[in-house]
Amino acid sequence: MDWLYGPWPWYVGGAIVGLVMIFLIWMGKSFGFSSNFRTICSALGAGRTCAFFDFNWKAQKWNLLFLLGAIIGGFLSAYIIPNQSMPDISPTTIERLQLLGITSGGESYYPTELFGIWSFKNVSLLILGGILVGFGTRYAGGCTSGHAISGLSDLQLPSLIAVIGFFIGGLFMVHVLFPLIFTI
Repeated sequence: MDWLYGPWPWYVGGAIVGLVMIFLIWMGKSFGFSSNFRTICSALGAGRTCAFFDFNWKAQKWNLLFLLGAIIGGFLSAYIIPNQSMPDISPTTIERLQLLGITSGGESYYPTELFGIWSFKNVSLLILGGILVGFGTRYAGGCTSGHAISGLSDLQLPSLIAVIGFFIGGLFMVHVLFPLIFTI
């Protein structure tokens, strides 16, 4: 059972994702995590006031179950599974993070300097980041998982363009904006 508690190799996780995608394509479904927001809003009645939310949300119940499973799985992995080890991070990455004042690199899954301290700067960054992610998801017509996993599996050109944009945005964030934000 030790294999269950440690990190799995990329080829195992990749094969599982591939099999899930084959199954979803066979069932005529498309995967995307951000679509759950639209489904939840529709289920709560937002379709009465906004045409975007006026659709048959019951056809997406399976995706809501996936969302629930992800939440439960995250809880179980954080609080139930013993001996959690952090993923290996390159010593160069740890050095660069420390130059930016982030000393928790390699010790936590997230920078505790950002998520563990409730300062005005941190709360502002989290709110602004959430707004930008929400806007970007809506503007791109889906999230990274929807485009990169489902859209590319369906060979959709808009998904390829979106994924290229996600990578460019991620590189810009890490190499340009991240140092500006954390050296201020």
